[in-house]
Amino acid sequence: MNRGPVLATIITIGDELLIGQTIDTNSAWMAQELNKIGIWVHRRVAIGDVWKDIWQALDEESQLSDVVLITGGLGPTADDITKPLLCHYFGGKLVVHEESLQNVKHIFETILKRPLIERNLKQAEVPDVCTPIVNKRGTAPGMWFEKEVQVKDGSHKTKYFVSMPGVPHEMKGMMHHYVLPQLHEKFELLPIVHRTLLTAGIGESFLAERIQDFEKNLPSNIKLAYLPNYGMVKLRLTASGNDAKTIAELDACFDMLQQEVQDVMVINEDLPLEAVIGKILIEKKQTIATAESCTGGYIAHLLTSRSGSSAYYKGSIVSYANEVKEEVLGVTADTLEQKGAVSKETVVQMVRGALDTLKTNYALATSGIMGPSGGSLDKPVGTVWVAVGNKDKIETHCFHFRFDRDRNMQLTATNALNMMRKFILSNS
Repeated sequence: MNRGPVLATIITIGDELLIGQTIDTNSAWMAQELNKIGIWVHRRVAIGDVWKDIWQALDEESQLSDVVLITGGLGPTADDITKPLLCHYFGGKLVVHEESLQNVKHIFETILKRPLIERNLKQAEVPDVCTPIVNKRGTAPGMWFEKEVQVKDGSHKTKYFVSMPGVPHEMKGMMHHYVLPQLHEKFELLPIVHRTLLTAGIGESFLAERIQDFEKNLPSNIKLAYLPNYGMVKLRLTASGNDAKTIAELDACFDMLQQEVQDVMVINEDLPLEAVIGKILIEKKQTIATAESCTGGYIAHLLTSRSGSSAYYKGSIVSYANEVKEEVLGVTADTLEQKGAVSKETVVQMVRGALDTLKTNYALATSGIMGPSGGSLDKPVGTVWVAVGNKDKIETHCFHFRFDRDRNMQLTATNALNMMRKFILSNS
């Protein structure tokens, strides 16, 4: 069994990744799963469907990492060159893997009820120098290779290469059922342990300035990371090892960090804001609704993305048009005419309408100008009114964002949810 720090490289293959046609979510997910078991992702490399580029990446990454995970290029079309390349790279020949062949036949004949063509059958071929990984969620099998590599210091080390489909659902199945358990067997892994908290209302640089003394005095085996995102910053402490001494030291540092940022801390867990609100509402056995104009249901999407959200979230009224604000939420024609849709008065009435219509303990409303068009001198692009409240009290705030439409919408959602969180805690 191999000992010491274990490094991995993730190689994603496909022209569609380089031109932005497909967003690479595989690397992020794989990195998280490897980190959980104690493997550090050393590099992430994206490559097009070019033979020499893939070959060069395999050579380079095998010098740097113990494990090279590859996704993509295993389909049945001519541009899927990963399998023949790997066969040549490891000096093998393609042979039919009987279990994969039966899997392909079962999928086409029993599940899809479609005729099989030669192109489909060839997906069951794998290099005879690999350990095939049956694809329980698709047709293309994965491949596990082992190779003795001479590294720069002249020594020889066994390096592990795993090729998997680029389809996320199929890749994840292989990782869970085969790859991660195998890596556990091949290496003596030290778990990587994290402690994470979420802050809001303070920028990354100001946060770093505030806790600079804390950071300087951290033990050498504990690292601090700043993870900013749309008006919020996560702080993560990381240590290697799950022995009692390491855990106690990490927890002590985390307690100190919480004291340092107590006034801006949202929660001392690695949770998004919408999950924090859900947790609070479940504990209080209370409910929430949303009335959205400029965010167009995005806040509803965030809240309902959490499993169990039906326990506290009743629904949303997306009142994008003024007539919906009037007819469904009860915003008066006078308010819309005199104050405008983007106004304090409008969002206050939207909250009241949502409370009356959806019968919840709390409601949240948004109305603004996301851009790039629609702004004026009085209300430029990025002007957003948010209201949160219950039957007894409503609070409002006007935000002035300065970014593009997507980022303005995300910032609106983050700030609105944080207003709602604070309101619930203060007015339960």
